[in-house]
Amino acid sequence: MSSFATGCGCPRTGHGGHPAVGAISAYPSTMTEPDPLTNLLDLVRRLPPQHISANLDVLTQLVADDPDLQEELLGSVDVPLQVRRDEKDGGKEYLVCDYNRDGDSWRSPHSNTYDPPLSDGTVPTPALRKLEVALNDAFDTYREMYYESGVSSVYLWDLAGPSSSAFAGVVLLQKIVDQGAWDAIHVFEVSAQGREATYKLTSTVTLSLVHDQREKVEGDLGKVELGGSLTRQVESSHPLPTQQSHISNIGKLIEEQERSIRNSLAEVYFGKTRDVVNDLRSAAGLGEERRKRELQKELVGRLRK
Repeated sequence: MSSFATGCGCPRTGHGGHPAVGAISAYPSTMTEPDPLTNLLDLVRRLPPQHISANLDVLTQLVADDPDLQEELLGSVDVPLQVRRDEKDGGKEYLVCDYNRDGDSWRSPHSNTYDPPLSDGTVPTPALRKLEVALNDAFDTYREMYYESGVSSVYLWDLAGPSSSAFAGVVLLQKIVDQGAWDAIHVFEVSAQGREATYKLTSTVTLSLVHDQREKVEGDLGKVELGGSLTRQVESSHPLPTQQSHISNIGKLIEEQERSIRNSLAEVYFGKTRDVVNDLRSAAGLGEERRKRELQKELVGRLRK
């Protein structure tokens, strides 16, 4: 099993039942002893990401006597996205996480209702809901183009503050195949000033892959598990001629971020893992490697004569 985890998510504190965009947790710059939350997050980074939900349950039990620490831990770690169905809208699938949860209920982006039903659940304003519907349609097309299958969901919520045009949201993308899963969580905050908008984006991708060739090929290469999470942040400003321009601005920003993350995974993390595995083991077997070395010595000896 190999892990390329470079962060375990963003500390999030909610407003009106919703988490807010946060920063990647970092170690204190002084020589003081790290606080308990930092120690827990450091431990989470070193545990197998494929079992993050089970590991998180155990860690919360270890700090059961400190409810505040439990809440901070749960709000700082990204867990695999879950899929639910909206029975009020033809059983359409949608993704659930902390960003569309209110208590023990989750809001559907399709019908804008909570399941289980919640009478006082937080919902976006009519204008923001209209934008949310348009973003869901746009990223459903994005998912079809780049992922070819899977599930996508977009949720928006208003931000408190002097600017009524400020809001935040999250784009969730998931694809699961027989031997792997890709979870992408893109949290963004938008503040508009006149004809320009500033976007702060925090993207976390959690990837898990399993390559199992036990008893499938000669030599029994065994089972390899690769998984982890990668977090990137970016901030940029774009023209905003109309409110609908948010759709193209957010879409381009997330498209570029995902391309950058995919390149990092393919070129850096997968490449490094391949080098390590190749140094640790040989698929040809010890006997074959020994014969190759003997043949090499024989050829070198003849060339010297």
